[in-house]
Amino acid sequence: MASHRAPEALPPLSGQDVERLKRDAARASAELVHDRMRVGLGTGSTVAHLLAALGERAAELRSARFAATSPATAEIARSLGLHVQDLDALGELELAIDGADQVNPDGWLVKGGGGAHTREKIVAAAAQRFVVIVSANKLVAEIGPPVPLELLRFGVTHTLHELGHACLREGDAVPRQSPEGNLIGDYTGPVRDPATLAARLSATPGVVEHGLFAPTMVSEIIAAGPAGLTRRLGAKPAT
Repeated sequence: MASHRAPEALPPLSGQDVERLKRDAARASAELVHDRMRVGLGTGSTVAHLLAALGERAAELRSARFAATSPATAEIARSLGLHVQDLDALGELELAIDGADQVNPDGWLVKGGGGAHTREKIVAAAAQRFVVIVSANKLVAEIGPPVPLELLRFGVTHTLHELGHACLREGDAVPRQSPEGNLIGDYTGPVRDPATLAARLSATPGVVEHGLFAPTMVSEIIAAGPAGLTRRLGAKPAT
């Protein structure tokens, strides 16, 4: 993806404003889903709006099949009348849609605020087209910490030491867990070059996966701001 200008500073947005923008981006992406498609569904607050929009069309999407990136997404999708199956049963997906915590001008993403980034990365890679939906406040000039991590329990103290700037994420006084039962943490050090950090995190024994998504994984970014929707193509090759 070619470099883009750094996003301009937004006027202060209320929580209600941000939710409205998330809904706008989600509903725009929902229009890409048609009956008989095989679709990957992400995790998080923006995807919650996507699920609601798809649920309204459950009758016309009765032959569509969906792979969920988290048990929570699967449960909500089924409750709305969507047909959820395991990814292995679906094979290659035609489309995957998910949110992001940060998007920089070159198309690098940070994902995993909900701790499902490993599954999210697998589903994104399994899709012919991966569409990212965000409110404009998630557009950043530079990627910064924290970067979510999924870590093996075995030797986790050593893994954190090797990373240098990392900690476990606490939830209800105990470490957060991924859907696979691994530990969720965050890299909290400087990012500088996302590609270099991504390679370092991937090469550290004990790191199952990290939340840096390369531009080559992304087909399109749909961002909703006060002035409306903006769309830009990613660097994922068309198949």
